[in-house]
Amino acid sequence: MDFLQQFCQQTLNGLSLGSIYALLALGYTMVYGIIKLINFAHGDILMVGAFVSYFVLKQWGITPVTLMLSFLPAMLFCLTLGVTMEKLCYKPLRNQPRINSLITAIGVSFLLENGARVLPMIGPNPRVFPTLPVVNYNWFGLVSISQVQILVFVVAIFLMLVLNYIVSFTKIGKAMRAVSFDKGASALMGINVDRVISFTFVLGSSLAAAAGILFASAYPQIEPYMGIMPGMKAFIAAVLGGIGSIPGAVLGGLILGVAETLTKGFLSSQLSDAIAFGLLILILVVKPSGLLGKPMGEKV
Repeated sequence: MDFLQQFCQQTLNGLSLGSIYALLALGYTMVYGIIKLINFAHGDILMVGAFVSYFVLKQWGITPVTLMLSFLPAMLFCLTLGVTMEKLCYKPLRNQPRINSLITAIGVSFLLENGARVLPMIGPNPRVFPTLPVVNYNWFGLVSISQVQILVFVVAIFLMLVLNYIVSFTKIGKAMRAVSFDKGASALMGINVDRVISFTFVLGSSLAAAAGILFASAYPQIEPYMGIMPGMKAFIAAVLGGIGSIPGAVLGGLILGVAETLTKGFLSSQLSDAIAFGLLILILVVKPSGLLGKPMGEKV
């Protein structure tokens, strides 16, 4: 029973962590699906969102209501940052070789990290993120779920449902799907491609901000480089599920989160990062298109 209890507990912890990875991976996969760009600065938007929420909560105090309200300014600030990045850094390179945009994304990532590091209001030293009192609920004597994990599940599921509704049932969502299928034909059919790309960055950056607050709530220490490893793992999750596939990003995030926590629980915490990159190598060797991705033929 002890093994079963530990297995169930670690699986629950993994689903909680995987939900955060999934929110972040959705931004990677949507941007890649639209403009074939791996936005390596995406993980740093998680960091920005966490710091915006931190400053808001320092002013308002930490309660369940203020924590939920802090999502709004963080998401608004990050969506503005995401659109600004796209307009200033990525749009001028849209018709250039893809490597140019990739190098630019890495440069923007370094700019955000080191820019935050030299800002007097942030600085290089870690800060403790305001957290709610620890409250645990026991389920069936098998697992214990904390207040923070309930918050993670509720917010992540709500945002994923909102994203699914936007992509599946709204006019701009249909335009996004059209542009991801064929950007040139979409423009000929009257779709404003620039507007669709900007809206994709709005969605992705908003989800990254929410992921930043949830990550900081679960691991309450924030600093300018906090987005690097979650960003890398969310990218792995997107590749694992099939980059360009929204359901694949969610599935990849959950699988990666569970694999990481089971590794910590039953093998060694030092191997948790190695298992993530091992999964990346494995999926690239066995099924490069990802679990839910579709192989894309090259036009000649």
